[in-house]
Order: sequence, then structure tokens, then C-alpha cells
Amino acid sequence: MSPEAEEVFDKIPALAGPHRVVADLPGGLTNRNYTVTTDDGAFVARCTRSDSVLLQIDRVAEFHNTVSAARSGVGAPFVDYRPDLNILVIGYVDGRTCTAEDLREPGMIARTMSILRSLHSGPSFVGEFDMFERQAGYLRTCRENDFAIPADYERWHDDFVRAQHALAALPEGPVPCHNDLLAGNIIDTVDRLWLIDYEYSGNGDPYFDLGNCWTECGLDEEHLVEMVTAYVGHEDPQLVARARVQATVSRYGWALWGFIQAASMEDEFDFHGWGTERFELAVADFEDARFGQWLDRCAGWA
Repeated sequence: MSPEAEEVFDKIPALAGPHRVVADLPGGLTNRNYTVTTDDGAFVARCTRSDSVLLQIDRVAEFHNTVSAARSGVGAPFVDYRPDLNILVIGYVDGRTCTAEDLREPGMIARTMSILRSLHSGPSFVGEFDMFERQAGYLRTCRENDFAIPADYERWHDDFVRAQHALAALPEGPVPCHNDLLAGNIIDTVDRLWLIDYEYSGNGDPYFDLGNCWTECGLDEEHLVEMVTAYVGHEDPQLVARARVQATVSRYGWALWGFIQAASMEDEFDFHGWGTERFELAVADFEDARFGQWLDRCAGWA
């Protein structure tokens, strides 16, 4: 680490000490993460590296929701928050970071849905999460800053609104949601799972978490049925349709996140490709002959 970074860590009691060992923790796209081992234990220091305003990240809400997730037994222990240093410190969870392929392993979906139910039934979060509001804000950001997005992105606006109306017909929640439930935010310590990273957390529709997790992990249609069945304890075609519609909403909305990052970050990661992949998946959904059926079933119209 640079002397400047060492000086910053010296200002945080849990990370200070003469026998500190620091290592990069790979995987973060909007944070620079470190593992910090001291005489008092092992910790993770999450250092902000993206424009929180452009991405609509509320760091104070992230702090409060990290605390709530820890209290619910789902998130890593909270240690410290230093907004003046742009650092959030949590306890290090000594486990394996999951991959999308792990979710295909027998029993893994049931385990994931069990820990997700614990989060959803835990202490209420600070702030609300609604992808329709966030997408509108992200689109406004792209327009105001002349960020590059696909030329036909807004062509699908009416279909996106159709999804919004269908979901509003039989509303769910709000409950404390993670909203960025990719496999890399699931830690497996063999005896249990943990959910980390609450940058986009907020109270919202629980089925956004299911649909988002399903699409981000690249799972098959039968896996979505398995997820919903494990989550609610029985088969429910209407809720499967709800999660499927939310997967489309996730794809279309988070695509803009990728385009904003591509335009505002100097990074080797292909953010534009990341956004394009999700946009193309959303378009495939909008063009799918079953899209209207998903909406009707989700809304209880069929």
C-alpha cells in the first residue's frame, strides 16, 4: 500500500496497529476493497471508487443497511463507517465467493432462498428501491451528460411501462432488499451463506431480488421455478411470472448503470459490454412471444 493509504487506515481504530497486514480483495466494480488483518482480527475495508451521485448510491443508507443486514444475521458484522475517509469496514467472512455455476449445484438455490428470506424478514432498511424510478434517473443522467447508450434504447420504453403496470396490479412488499444479488455477493462458509455489499439496498419488491439473482447468474427457466418454490414453500405460477418480469426490469434498468460507468470511469473492465449484454437480454424479453403472457400472469389477469 501507499504511505497515504497506510495513513488513512491508521485513522480507523479497528485497522490501526503495528502488525497490520493488508491485501487487495478483487471483485469490486464500484469500490476498492482490502482485507486487513490486525492483532484484533480480520476485516474488509470498502473504499469508494465510483461516482456515487451518478450511480444514485446513498452511502449513508448503505451504512445503515449494512448494520441492519448484520443484525438480521445475513450480512457480515459491521465494524466502522468513516464518511470523511469514504471507507466502510466490516468483519471478514472466511468463506468462498460464489460463482454463477455454484447456483446450479444441487441444494444451492434452496440455501440462497433461505438466507434471502431471512434478509426480507429482517429489520427494515433505510431508503426505497424502485428500478422504474432508478432507470428514469439513470436515463436522465445519460442524456444530461451525453453518455453513449444504444440508439434504440428508448424504443422499448412502452414495454418497460407495461411491466411496471403489471407489477403494480398485485404489489409485493416493501421488504428490505439487496437488489444486486449476483453470485459474487454470496459468500459460502459451508455451514451457511452470507450476503455482502449493500450499495443498492433498499426497501422494495422481494421478487426483484429473485429475478435479479436469476438473470445475473445466467440460470435456466426451470431454475426460476425452483427459486420461487423454495422461497415461498410451494409452486406458484403467478409469482414465477412476477420474478420473470422483474428479471426483465433488472436487465433494462441496470444496463444503463453499465453505460454510465463506461463513460465516467477509467477502468480496464468492459462496462459498455456489460451494459450492452443486459440491454440485449432485455430486448430479447420484450420481443419474446411470451412477454405478454408473463405480464398477464404476473398481474393476475390470466
